[in-house]
Amino acid sequence: MSKVLKMFGIIVSGRLVETNILQMNQNQFLITVPDADNVNHVVVFLTGSIPFPEGTGGAVYFSWPDPDAPPNWQFLGYISNLKPSAIFKIMNLRKNHEFENTNDGIFGIGKISHVAQIGISIEPLNVIESQANAIANAVADVTRNSSMEFAQKMLTSFLNYISSFSVTQSQMTPNPTENFVPLSSVQGWYEKFERRLQQNPNFWRQL
Repeated sequence: MSKVLKMFGIIVSGRLVETNILQMNQNQFLITVPDADNVNHVVVFLTGSIPFPEGTGGAVYFSWPDPDAPPNWQFLGYISNLKPSAIFKIMNLRKNHEFENTNDGIFGIGKISHVAQIGISIEPLNVIESQANAIANAVADVTRNSSMEFAQKMLTSFLNYISSFSVTQSQMTPNPTENFVPLSSVQGWYEKFERRLQQNPNFWRQL
């Protein structure tokens, strides 16, 4: 049977602190988040009354309400005795809540919920940290790939734009007040920049 435990606290941005967290079983806790469409961030923290057992931490999950399916729990991060609080951005999670669910049974047999929920699961700290690191690395890879794709498309657009103005020497109209750059020089710069970008997508930060 569920009971209220004041081990954890939740702060939903713009609202009062909430410490009435329902304990579903020995290691799992739930709290509802009404009107979640208007929430940007949530903070999850230890109140200090009860620490985590040695070697464990609290994996934090979030689910949007779905009238046609059980909760799809999205891993947000974790808290621990050495990291007793964490802030999470949830405003962009709604578009992901219908993706393939790998956490569907984490809080038991899922019942359809008509409000958003935050779940905290006490798990081995090394397992939680590995999960958090894997997600952080995946996000970093996506960001790096997106940045590289943008830079390559920008370079290609620039080269195409410059090339559209190219003329041969016989077509040039003499103009002593204007400077001209050979298209081959621009092409050489483009190839060098692209080569360095492929070797190190962040090299431009040192320019």
